[in-house]
Parts: sequence; structure tokens; C-alpha cells
Amino acid sequence: MVPTFFFSLALLAFVSGSPMTLTLERAFPSNHGMELNQLRAWDMDRHRRMLQSTNYIVDFPVKGTFDPSKVGLYYTKILLGSPPREFHVQIDTGSDVLWVSCGSCNGCPQTSGLEIQLNYFDPGSSSTSSLISCVDQRCRNGVQSQDAICSSQNNQCTYTFQYGDGSGTSGYYVSDLMHFASISEGSVISNYSGPVVFGCSNLQTGDLTKTIRAVDGILGFGQQEMSVISQLYSQGIAPKVFSHCLKGDNSGGGILVLGEIVEPNMIYSPLVPSQPHYNLNLQSISVNGQMLQIDPSVFATSNNRGTIIDSGTTLAYLAEEAYNPFIDAISAAVPQSVRTVLSKGNQCYLISTSVAEIFPQVSLNFDGGASLVLRPQDYLIQENPIVDGAVWCLGFQKIQGQDITILGDLVLKDKIFVYDLAGQRIGWTNYDCSLSVNVSASTGTGKSEFVNAGELNGGTSLHHRTHKFTKTRVLALLIHMTLICCFVFL
Repeated sequence: MVPTFFFSLALLAFVSGSPMTLTLERAFPSNHGMELNQLRAWDMDRHRRMLQSTNYIVDFPVKGTFDPSKVGLYYTKILLGSPPREFHVQIDTGSDVLWVSCGSCNGCPQTSGLEIQLNYFDPGSSSTSSLISCVDQRCRNGVQSQDAICSSQNNQCTYTFQYGDGSGTSGYYVSDLMHFASISEGSVISNYSGPVVFGCSNLQTGDLTKTIRAVDGILGFGQQEMSVISQLYSQGIAPKVFSHCLKGDNSGGGILVLGEIVEPNMIYSPLVPSQPHYNLNLQSISVNGQMLQIDPSVFATSNNRGTIIDSGTTLAYLAEEAYNPFIDAISAAVPQSVRTVLSKGNQCYLISTSVAEIFPQVSLNFDGGASLVLRPQDYLIQENPIVDGAVWCLGFQKIQGQDITILGDLVLKDKIFVYDLAGQRIGWTNYDCSLSVNVSASTGTGKSEFVNAGELNGGTSLHHRTHKFTKTRVLALLIHMTLICCFVFL
């Protein structure tokens, strides 16, 4: 036994590159035998404690495109209930709550132009489902963040949401299991699940009722306590950071993970504190390197003002006082030989060459010295091609009478975006979202996994992953193997 421990210490010192002295004690007395089932129970108890403090990387499949002429939204697939049932939900960083259509819903679409099967959640058909009452602490948290309403008549936790496009939904809250594929330390964990509170929609209005872009619901990625990421983090299941990379080509799709996508060229800007949305402090706008003459107070964050990052918005919107200077600067930079046209009230351009050769580069300059550089295709939208070339229209719109700036999928596509809730910051960098990414379960560490776009099928189909082993992981593996050898020879 003694030589075995000396071997372990020597290997540890050799791998770490520095001498050390360790004092080892028995977990069990040497004169006291332990049955195999007792040892197994001891190990299982230890493993449970380890899992309770482990954050997993959770991977969601992504479909859809930013192009409003095709889909105009990005969505993912989730599994809810027991037995698990499949739901397609829009990815929305502009709201907090996950909700899906439920049975006996008024106004819920029956079919979808996205060629997906729409489903309805039935709490009575799930063995793990339960209603949320007003006395539940989770409901109280929702009331505080204005994500929930309590009725004194039936003591049921309910909600009513109105979205910026005029659509709306209402319903009641339930708790049930969400099933997903996750990885930790290079291993795929199958059939992993955790309880989440989500909305059961029994009424939908506006665009939510239309079949052309119909999905089963919305997955809110906000930072309030009712959001799925906050709920999973509080249970020790997922890290307090998520990332996405939305493909901007016609095929669409991309990557969505609970975890931090790690890239060397990431730049970060701090979140404006105590805001219900992901607000950043936009300080100025530059076109072709020239800063526009816009009063910085236009972008200041206050009630119904500021700059919001919102994956649930298709286009982009500028505060009213910033819109005209922006449009004028773009028009001034375009050669006079380019023909301008109006299409449905939008400023458009008829061109026969690449937009990169004609249109200027735009820079949105944020707090912390972080600039979001936009290519022409990040603020223009291509209309249907015509005989003489292509028509490109400005995708930045104006919200009449409001000083709010919203950066939607038009701007977010073809970039990695990291929402570091623990560090209260958002980071980004340009990226080809069809490639694999390096993901860490905790911000600021080198421990990571490779995630391929669309590799996991919503927690139902698991595939092998490629892992990146760091020096720390190799060291841990060697020590683990050594201690196994020690145990065998005891």
C-alpha cells in the first residue's frame, strides 16, 4: 500500500511541474472491512454532491432565418413533460418567460408555414406536471418582475403579455420537466432533465395567430428569475451565461448554448444595471469612420429609452432623433450613379454589383470602447432580384415618437453573441456560424467543449462530440487513473 501512494505522489509532482507534500488519511479504518455495496453507496453519495455543484453545457438546435421574406425568426426545439413532448419555440432575448400553446387555446394556430408539426401541451397528460399557485415563491418572483399575475378568486398564477408588434398571449403557469442534451467534462449526458416553470397559453392574438410563421410558443432568455436560464442556474444545472450564433444565409440555423462561446476576438460592453431587458449604453454611431452629429442623450437609458439587444426582433430600429442623421449619412456615402427607389415606403437602392463596393461601413460605439461594426448586409435587406440587378433596402427602421433603439436579427446574425449574466456584460465577434465553436460552462476559464451547429437534436438524439482536452483535464485524468490503480491494489 505504501509504495502505491508514493507512486501517486511522484506522478502528481511530475505532471504539475512543482514539488509538493501531501498528507493522506484513510476514508475508512484499516481494521474495519467495508462491503462492496457500502462502498458503492459512499461513491454514489459523493457523485450526487458533485453533480449538484456542476454546471452543464446545454445545446439547443437552431432553425429559421432573419430574412422576413422567408421566415423572419429563429426558433429551437425543446422537450417538455413526462412522457416528453416536442415543441418549437422562438428564441427571444427580449422577454423572460417560456410559454407554449395548450389545449382549448383560443386563437392558437393549427398549422405552420414553417413545415413543422405544431403541438399542444396538456398538463393532465404529463405525470410530472403541476399547477403553480399564488403562494408559490416562483410565482411571487414573477409578480415582482411583472411576469406573473395572481388572482384572488382561484389562487392561480397567470400571465398576460403584449409584444411590440401588437400580438399578445395569456394563460397560466405550470411546472414540469424540461429534457435536454448536455455535456460536462467531455461526456454527453443523455436524458438529462430539470423542472422549470413555464406558461400554458390559452389565448393568442395578433401575429401569433397567423400560420405563415407559426411556432408552438416563445422561449424567453431574459435575466429575470422566471427565465429558463435563471431557473436552471438556480438548480445548478446550467451556467449563468448563454450564447448564440445565428446564420445569416438562406439556409439559416445556427448555434444556441447555455454556456460561454470562447473566441479570442470577443469584445465586451457592460450591461446597463437594473434593467428588465439587455440594455447596452450606445454612445455614438459612425459611418465610414465619421461620427454622426447625434446628441448622446438620445441613447441614454431611462423609461422606454435606451438600446436593447433582442433576438425576437427581425429588423433593427433607431431612436427617432438618430434615424434621419443615419439615413442621410448612408445616402451621402452612396455614389450618385446608384439609382434610388421607394419600396413600400422604404428607402431602397438598385445596384448591379456587390453591396460591399458601394455602401459604407457602420460602427455602433458602446460603453467600454466596444464597437459593433456593421457590414452593408447588416443594415440592408435584399428584395427579390430584378432583371437589371438587385434591390437593397435599408433594414433600419424608425419607431415614431419613441427614443428606443432595438438591435434585432438583422444586426445579430453572422456573429457570436455572449450574454454573461454573472459578469453583467454582453460580448460579440464576427463568426461563420456554420463552424464549430468552443464553449465553456463558466466564464473566464479555459475549460471548454466543441459544439457543432445542430449536432444535438433537441435532447432526443445524442451524437459523439469532439472534445478539447486542456492540460488541467489531462492532469485530472492521470491522477484519476492512478488512484484507480491504487484502489485495485489495496
